[in-house]
Amino acid sequence: MGADHYDEGRVASVGVTRRRGAGEEGRDEMTTTTSPKGKTLERNLSNKEKAIELWCNVKHQLVEYSALPEYLKDNSFIVRYYRADWSFKHSLYSMFSMHNETFNVWSHLVGFFLFLGLFIYTVVHMPGIVDPETLERWQSGVIMEKLPSYLQLPEALSSCVPGTFDGSRCIQKPITRGPFLVFLVGAMYCMLASTTCHLLGCRSAMTFYTLMRIDYSGIATLIAASFYPPVYYSFMCNPILCNMYLGMITTMGIFSVCASLVPVFQTAEYRNVRAALFFSMGISGIIPCFHKIFLYQDDPMAYQALYNEIYMGIIYAMGALVYATRIPERWKPGMFDIIGNSHQLFHVLVVLGAYVHYRGGLIYLQWRDVKGCPLS
Repeated sequence: MGADHYDEGRVASVGVTRRRGAGEEGRDEMTTTTSPKGKTLERNLSNKEKAIELWCNVKHQLVEYSALPEYLKDNSFIVRYYRADWSFKHSLYSMFSMHNETFNVWSHLVGFFLFLGLFIYTVVHMPGIVDPETLERWQSGVIMEKLPSYLQLPEALSSCVPGTFDGSRCIQKPITRGPFLVFLVGAMYCMLASTTCHLLGCRSAMTFYTLMRIDYSGIATLIAASFYPPVYYSFMCNPILCNMYLGMITTMGIFSVCASLVPVFQTAEYRNVRAALFFSMGISGIIPCFHKIFLYQDDPMAYQALYNEIYMGIIYAMGALVYATRIPERWKPGMFDIIGNSHQLFHVLVVLGAYVHYRGGLIYLQWRDVKGCPLS
């Protein structure tokens, strides 16, 4: 019995040694073999992770127009490469991938940085203004008798270098750049609002409608802000006319922004109404433009500024036309899904028109820096 017991112990000992050796060579295999519940749990977790990964990949695939939720169905002539119900992370990163909104995002993002650079440049080179003490000292003199009745003293003397007025003339200094900065801020807001809308609008219906309202308000803001430089610098010597025109365009701008925030305004049925509203705002600028020519018909700079405004108006009108008619994608549905469709052309024309307007503003600044306001 002792020998049998010894042999059994030896066999058991050898078996343990062999099992330990096998465990050292494949410890993970032994663990999973001896733990069936852990193995099942690992399989379940692995399957869940794979399912989540698969779902994310499927969810963030580009889809066709027919597969879109209703809130994203706007232009049936753009057939493919849509994003729908994407997460914030995937929507944000999609600016570096190719889809039918990529060009819309980058065209106005580049436009935003363009006008941001112009804004910084203008602020850095902004001249000073006449100090209030000098104006108060002038007001106590005899110059009030030499001023036309429709002029106010601060406006008339704001372009004079302090201490240089001799009763009828003075050394001119650059005029305020405030109205010019209003236009640049309006352009930046429009570009940034548009970029955000086209980049993140695919997240959900609530996000889409909120960003669309902001986008339309940006368009209205740009149109209204574009009037400030030409109106102010054309009529700065006549405060009554200046305030009247600026008040009119500001009122129209506020109305258009408020209309843009109404939910029904952003539906596809009101597409032509939106285009007509923005177009009418732009057309209203004809009145002060021709009034300016009537007042300064002998000044070549006035005509130069007018030609620039006509050029800008043509560009904006072309943008409104392609936006409303959806040309060229209506001629060849599916051909212009990625590049060349009407909304992308509209974006390019908006940036181009705003830049032309900036160049026109420089003409106004040069004109008023040289001429100023007449004192007699």
